This record gives sequence, structure tokens and C-alpha cells, in this order.
Amino acid sequence: MNNSSLRKVSLDRDSEENSSPKLADRSPGSHRSAKSHSRSASKPRKFWQIASAILLQGLLLGGPALATGEQNPLTYGQLLRNIRGNQVTKVEIDPVNKIAKVTTKDKPNAPQEVILLDQNPELIKTINDHNRDPKSTQKVELQVEAGADRRAALGLAINLLLVFLLLAGLVALLRRSTNASGQALNFGKSRARFQMQASTGIKFEDVAGIEEAKEELQEVVTFLKQPEKFTAVGARIPKGVLLVGSPGTGKTLLAKAISGEAGVPFFSISGSEFVEMFVGVGASRVRDLFKKAKENAPCLIFIDEIDAVGRQRGAGIGGGNDEREQTLNQLLTEMDGFEGNTGIIIIAATNRPDVLDSALLRPGRFDRQIMVDVPDIKGRLGILEVHARNKKLEPEVSLEAIARRTPGFTGADLANLLNEAAILTARRRKEAIGMLEINDAVDRVVAGMEGTPLVDGKSKRLIAYHEIGHALVGTLIPAHDPVQKVTLIPRGQAQGLTWFTPDEEQGLVSRGQLLARISGLLGGRAAEEIIFGDAEITTGAGNDLEKVTYLARMMVTRFGMSDLGPVSLESDSGEVFLGRDWQARSEYSEEIASRIDDRVRSIVQHCYDIARELIQEHRDLVDTLVELLLEKETIEGDLFRQLVTESTQPAGKQLAVSK
Repeated sequence: MNNSSLRKVSLDRDSEENSSPKLADRSPGSHRSAKSHSRSASKPRKFWQIASAILLQGLLLGGPALATGEQNPLTYGQLLRNIRGNQVTKVEIDPVNKIAKVTTKDKPNAPQEVILLDQNPELIKTINDHNRDPKSTQKVELQVEAGADRRAALGLAINLLLVFLLLAGLVALLRRSTNASGQALNFGKSRARFQMQASTGIKFEDVAGIEEAKEELQEVVTFLKQPEKFTAVGARIPKGVLLVGSPGTGKTLLAKAISGEAGVPFFSISGSEFVEMFVGVGASRVRDLFKKAKENAPCLIFIDEIDAVGRQRGAGIGGGNDEREQTLNQLLTEMDGFEGNTGIIIIAATNRPDVLDSALLRPGRFDRQIMVDVPDIKGRLGILEVHARNKKLEPEVSLEAIARRTPGFTGADLANLLNEAAILTARRRKEAIGMLEINDAVDRVVAGMEGTPLVDGKSKRLIAYHEIGHALVGTLIPAHDPVQKVTLIPRGQAQGLTWFTPDEEQGLVSRGQLLARISGLLGGRAAEEIIFGDAEITTGAGNDLEKVTYLARMMVTRFGMSDLGPVSLESDSGEVFLGRDWQARSEYSEEIASRIDDRVRSIVQHCYDIARELIQEHRDLVDTLVELLLEKETIEGDLFRQLVTESTQPAGKQLAVSK
């Protein structure tokens, strides 16, 4: 082998002296002693700590040769030349690790390491010849001493690491099997969240728009805090309160307020958490829930979406769900059974009371059924005030104007409205929420995200005539709701939109208002036909025609607003467990069905004729409004009504169904 292929290795004597005890401690025997010591420890170290220590140990054992190889410039060939040149005083050969420690004249206290070959006869021969040479001035002391095999120690460390990895895998499998067995034992335990004193951060003052429901529930809280006020006159605490209302009206929010006001132990669970694929598990969880509740009485239990477990028994094709029915039977027994449950009040919420079992709704189980309805204008104003507490609004923002513009909005819708307005404000880099952001947020919540404005062309002009037809017919008929906005900016699936907002809350709708709405909906199709002709009418009126047909059919079959008389021929109820409309049974003859179709068609055609007549009568005004809409792309309701009033005096025709 050439001398140029040999590695350069150096090692400082001080570092060798400091590291030699460590190397001695890391001999194979010391590994065994350390292993036995770790087993005898009371608290064994974590696996990864042990594995990292072993890996570090192996690196330290194999590291000196690698670390020093980059520091010493002495090579095998130079060693031979230095011996012949009387510069070497001592050579220590380690045949195991194939390393020679060389001490020179110039560095008597810093021996250098030289990597040897498998066989080194030339080195030994050179040393012997040099020592026998009478001309040599410096004799070389030669020592052969076998050191510890670091490669064997590194191999042992790697093997131990593999053993630890295998043991760690076995331990993980054992722990997983132990947890699985523990879960199997706790399978029938209740999953209700328990709070000794629920700190939801919500009080009755944080709930607005549902004052009647708050008063009913305030009595429940008072009964829990001061029961003597009711028991003195012979009143008993209600066992159950069922909150019924549309999604987003605040049923769960009321439950949080009750838990925050009552100051008693509070259990909360969802109806779906009772039902499992194994028969009997749900009933076991109900028993465990009431057992825990009795131990902490008086207390509250809140069951959200109770229709998941409280549906009618024996309903549907092929019978009901045995597991769900057993769970419901156990719930009925716990609420009002042989033993009773003194001091436990159950509050449940659902938006589908029509599917609940009648035994669940009787007095003694759910004594009170509280309707949580969509708020009126006063309730919407209160809800907006609650959600505007942490919002920064501009001084000109009127919450009352927002409440008037949002009929039919629930509490969740109003909260989402203000949140969308805040997001738009941040996006536009404004410091406070203004009416522009709130109006844009209303449009987004009602109609969807704003799209790219249409370019000028025939399609945009046709959409403009369609929307002006809606707005003009709705404005010229007195019984119609006032127009709020007309726009050509696309939102959602619509290429253009016309909003109508009622002036006041409408609990009841008259026949004239229904006919006015049908005429307004047909105004877009009437404008297309009059302006562009029959061949150019588009599919844009598809959604309008669906609403028109629905309203006209309701007038005939449910509201008794036709010559068929004041009879209700259809109902909105159906088989809820069979898809509602599946196998719908007609409650009238074929002759009545034919007359119903004729009456529906007659109402729609009559309203369509009125819409056509109004557009033809104000043809010039339609063109003027279309040009203005094409220019501005949006016309507000106040400006639109002002232009119509200045151009014409509406005759206020009274719509009537022809006989």
C-alpha cells in the first residue's frame, strides 16, 4: 500500500489521559454492569433516553480515531523516515486497533497516533536495524500492548439498541391491549361532561330576543336557588323543560345561560352519544348518567338534539332501531318511573318536535315546552346590541335600521352578519365598521359572495330589464313589499338581484299580498317577453316560476283562497320516517285534483296579465330605469321609489282572481 493512501491521525496526550478512564468504563464488562444497575433501579428511565444514551455511547467509543485523524499530520512513511533520522524516542504498537503511538524528540509529552497496516514487518525491522546501528544517536523504545477493541464495543451498543427497540414495541402493544380492555369495561359509562359549577361565562343578560323563554327558564333557576318560595304554596319543581325552535334561534345558548345562572352541578351531553351499535349500551349510559346526577342532586342535565334518541318507537319500515328504543325506554323510566328522580331537572333542545315520542312529551317528563322562535324587530335589535358590544362601530351606524332590514334572521344569522361586517372592515383596512360594510354583509349572507360584474352586452341588458321588471311591478302594486335594492352585480347563482323588505313584521299574510307577490315574481318574465319577444325569453325566471307555483297552490289547497271553498285539501305533514313525500296519499278525488290545477293556472295567468299590463303602460319608464341601472349597476330602494313616483302616479290596481 502507498504511503499516500494512509490516513493522518493525531491525539493530544492530555486528551488521551482524560479520555482513558471513560474508555475503560465503556468496556463490554462495564456495559453489562450498567445494564444490570438500570434494571435494579426503582424508576427506570424512559426508552428514548436509554436509546439515545446507548447511541451516544457507541459514537463516543468509535469517535476518537475519527476525531483525531483530522488533527495529526504524521503518516506511516513519515514515521519510518523519522526513525531513521533519530527523531523518534518511543513507539507503542496496538495490534488490536492497528494504531501506533509515537513519541518524538520535539514533542516528548504529546505522542502522535499513526494508523498501521494489517502486517507491519517493515516498521519493526526498521526499529531493530536502527537500534543495532552504531551510528544512531537516538535509540527507539518499542512496546507492543493490545488495547480495548472499540469496534466490538460499538457493535455491542448497536445490538443493545436493537434489543431495546424490540422491547419498546412489545411494551407499546401491551399498553394498547390494556387500554382496549379498560375501554371495554367503561363502554357502558356515561359520556356526559360534568361541571360542579358550570362557568360558561354566559348569563341571562347575554341572551336577547327571546324574552318569553328567558322568563320561563328564570323560574327554573329560582326554584333551584330558592325552592322554599315555591314549596310554601305547594308547587313542585318541573322535571323537564323542552326547548323547541328553528336552528340558530338560541336553544343551546339558553342552556349555557341556565348553567351559568343556576350555580348547581351541570351535566351536558348530546342525544347521539347514547346510541351505539351494541344493544344495551345506550340504556346503560342513561342509567349511569342518572346515577351520577342523583349523587349530585339538585343538578341540571342538558341533552342537546334529543330527537337523536327520542324518536317515535316502532316507526319506519321493518320496525325501529332496537338499541335506540331501549335507550328511550330507559330514559322514560329514569325521568318518571317507579323510583323517581327528585332534584334533577332535565333540559333538552330539538328543532324537530314532530318526530319525538308522545310518551316523552307528556307532563311528568317534559312538563314545559318552550318555543324559541325567530325574533321580531325588537328582539333583533336586542341581539344586535349584545353582539355589537365587542365591535367598533362608526357613529352613523344604526342598529335599528339593521334590525328593520333583516326580517326572518335568527340570532345566529345576526351574529354572523356582524362578524362578516367586521371581516370586511379589516379587509378594507378601516378602523371601524360602517353602514357600507354592514349592507355588503347583509347581501353576502342573503345572496352569497359577490361575483365579477358583467361586461356590457346583450346578456347584461336582458338581465337589467328582468330585474327592473321585478322592481317596477312590485313598486306599482300597493300591497307588495317595498323594494330595497336592484343590482346587476352577481351574487351566488344569480346574475342580478332585486330585494324586497317588508315595512313591518307580518304574522299573517292577506290574499292581496300573496297575489301581489306572485305578480312581482312574474314581472321579470313579463319584461323579457314584452321587450325582446317570445323567442328571447330566458331560463332566468326558473326560480321565480317555482315560487309562483308554490304560492298559488298553497292559496288553493291550504288557505282556501279560491272558488273551491274554505277547505284545506293538503297539509305540510308527511311520513317523517319515510322521506315525508314518499307515498304521499291524496285526500281528494281526481276531479278535485283537476280543478286544483285549473285554479292554480288561473291565478298565475291572472297575475301574469297584470304584470304585462303594468310594464306596457310604463314602457318609457322601464327604458329609463334600465339605462340608469346599466350605468350605476345598483339602484337603492329610496332612489328607485322616488324615480317611479316622479314619473307616474300609480293607480294602485286591486288584484283579484277571475272567476
